[in-house]
Amino acid sequence: MSIASNFKSIHKKEWEINFSQCAPNGALNYTDLCNLLQLTAAEHADLGGISFTDMQTYNQAWVLSRMRIEIQSLPQWRDVITIKTWIVSLENSRSVRVMEVLKNNEKIISCETFWAVLNTQMRRPESLALPHAHFEKFANDFTTQERVKKVAVPPDAEFAGLHKVVFSDLDIVNHVNNVKYLEWCLDFISSKILLKHTLKSLDMNFLNELLLDDEVKIYRSNHDTTTYFSVVKDTKTCFSLEFKI
Repeated sequence: MSIASNFKSIHKKEWEINFSQCAPNGALNYTDLCNLLQLTAAEHADLGGISFTDMQTYNQAWVLSRMRIEIQSLPQWRDVITIKTWIVSLENSRSVRVMEVLKNNEKIISCETFWAVLNTQMRRPESLALPHAHFEKFANDFTTQERVKKVAVPPDAEFAGLHKVVFSDLDIVNHVNNVKYLEWCLDFISSKILLKHTLKSLDMNFLNELLLDDEVKIYRSNHDTTTYFSVVKDTKTCFSLEFKI
């Protein structure tokens, strides 16, 4: 474990939006937004000595459990944005990290994430083995108007489609990358809705990991301006999504 000389408890990262990250309307894709948020968090962990590489010494890794994103506007192709991130709490196997996206020094996106430490051999949570006292914790500094929550998918959710996990769905922890769940669900939304409307908020719960060749059913429920999704393997819900337009 090593702490970088430029490590700070509040981390800032500048990104320029490129064309491969954008939808046909020129706005940043929601999946790429999630990727940028997580890459910024990962860089902060790396600078502070609690990265995936550091944690693998103890067969540990961070896994995302819950995520809430509130959006005022989406960046466009060639926009330069700044993502700021800091830790609200880190105790035992759990951590809350928040982020905000700035464009021209104005906040356009807020995010709260809830993480767990996973033993990558035993596939179960355990306390972080690395020291982290050098990270200042900002217990009351949240960025979103609402906190991360448990997504309650209504019982009227209807079958939308099937998906079989393929190699391109996997990440370095050898399970489905969390952004893929969102991608699967948004593929069942009309392109007209996604191009015309900016989603105001997304709540995601990552409940059970999926592995290569797993087969899942995807369910959907629409309620006015709110849409729900669940990804289910056998009878077990692995992912829940709620978004508002």
